[in-house]
Amino acid sequence: MLSNVSRSLIYLIAVLYAILGTLLFTLPEQLVPVFAWKVSAFMTMTIGGWCLGNAWLAWFAARRWKWSLVYSSIYFLWVFGFGELLVLYLFRDKLRLEHPIAWLYLITLIINVISAGVGINDVTRNHPAHESSGSRTNSLQYTGLIFFIVFVGFLGIYGCTAPLGARGTNGGIFPEIMSLFTLRSFGVFYLSLALAVIPLLWDRNLNTFLSHGFLSYGLIVFITAAAIVYFRLFDFTVKPGGILYFGAYIGVGVVFLSNFRAHGTGS
Repeated sequence: MLSNVSRSLIYLIAVLYAILGTLLFTLPEQLVPVFAWKVSAFMTMTIGGWCLGNAWLAWFAARRWKWSLVYSSIYFLWVFGFGELLVLYLFRDKLRLEHPIAWLYLITLIINVISAGVGINDVTRNHPAHESSGSRTNSLQYTGLIFFIVFVGFLGIYGCTAPLGARGTNGGIFPEIMSLFTLRSFGVFYLSLALAVIPLLWDRNLNTFLSHGFLSYGLIVFITAAAIVYFRLFDFTVKPGGILYFGAYIGVGVVFLSNFRAHGTGS
């Protein structure tokens, strides 16, 4: 497994993401004018949902702390941290750091990346083993995993590369028009989700699959909750793509709930 230093850093980023996420999620209207870049209240609450989901994921990863159960979730944190910090750098001319909430966002990402650096060094030196025994994912779970990687990976790549005004960026799926800064941030988030689970295509251990679903479940809960709070922004008649936004989170949530009921959470 990774070192105790890595574990302590994972706990630390769990706490930082929890504080940041709680503020953004519960006070989106108040924090919109002072966030790190220009966003709407719904975007602010959604980013708060990411952060609360990351806090859930990091906390339970540090609690379980068995490489074969948490490595894909750790990979997500690493890719997310590096990717979002890169977005801040690329759009540094639009970055606003006048308020403590913006500094907290920046500092959390920096510590996330430091944690990733320490963790990658641990993996390179220690080569932690994957669990090879136990039940394997069935064909339905495996097919669902492939669909998730293709669909979410496409959203991630599209969000990281599409120009302003491209199909889907003008409120077609997410109900508000995004700046390029926000679009890239969303793209990195989705790409991180997809890349993290690619190793599960050849590591078909059922407990790993279930554990990743449980550790990621906070993301589903909090992001869906933000969409419900701002449900008034969705117009499924004029912009039916919004159904995809809701459907994706709810669909994955229901699938994993049924798996947890049948097989547990992989602990």
